[in-house]
Amino acid sequence: MEQSRSELRGRKKRRSPFKRIFAFIFILFIGLVGYGIFTYWQGTQIADGEASSEPFDGSAYDGGRMNVLLLGVDSRGEEKSRTDTMMVASWDPESNDVRLISLMRDIYAEIPGYQSYKLNTAYYLGGADLTRQTIEGMFGIPLHHYALIDFTSFETMVDILAPNGIEIDVEKDMSEEIGVELKQGVHQLNGQELLGYARFRKDEEGDFGRVRRQQVVIEALSNEVTSVGNLHRLPKFAGALNGYIQTDITNTDKLNYLLDVALGGSPEVERLTIPREGEYRYNSYSHAGSVIEIDQQAAQAAIAEFLE
Repeated sequence: MEQSRSELRGRKKRRSPFKRIFAFIFILFIGLVGYGIFTYWQGTQIADGEASSEPFDGSAYDGGRMNVLLLGVDSRGEEKSRTDTMMVASWDPESNDVRLISLMRDIYAEIPGYQSYKLNTAYYLGGADLTRQTIEGMFGIPLHHYALIDFTSFETMVDILAPNGIEIDVEKDMSEEIGVELKQGVHQLNGQELLGYARFRKDEEGDFGRVRRQQVVIEALSNEVTSVGNLHRLPKFAGALNGYIQTDITNTDKLNYLLDVALGGSPEVERLTIPREGEYRYNSYSHAGSVIEIDQQAAQAAIAEFLE
């Protein structure tokens, strides 16, 4: 009988380390969940509420590539504004690759229900959905969702995600009309500096150079989201995302997509600018000013091939 009690005590001793490990893992899990919830809440407080959305009758998403219309506006309190940035981010959830299509804002566009204007006027006339209709009609791209951010919010979002800045190889000195002074070379840019880099166009490249830099910035941000070193910042970033990004994507789906991208590793980002070299000409109209007239069939073919 005494031996049986001794064996039982021995079994209990052998089991106790496993109990301690399980308890440690459970406490760690609860701590991580609590930290995530708290920092997510912090992000929502920084954004001061949830961003409103506007009507957007996007194409139904049924798998494959998801096409998101990305819009950037320089809102300075006006009731209406034109889009300074227009991109389509096409994401394949299976392979986690991203294909980024930039559309020049001065493209002379057929806007449904209106006479032709610059493409960035579509948002001024009818918001995100009229912009969708215009782009789908001109380029044949089914757009499933949209996301819009103003430039002030962009700066804050960058600083939340990368408080030490984002590494960018600045190709030349930049200062004119961007609010900051950037020197040539590799630098860690904060939100204000990164926005200035993306908006600079006072050189021989003009808007084409600016679009190229915007693509560089989007790719750099994508790499930051998927960086292992930034995983602990993602809950706070996601909380701010809900307040700073205007979109038709639900909060639950936003979190799911963010996690899918983050856990899928750094995505391969391919880039296309419309129009391509040799497929446009400049013109001017009294009602629209200086515009870019494109070879629409060539643009549609280029986009179809790019998204294959």
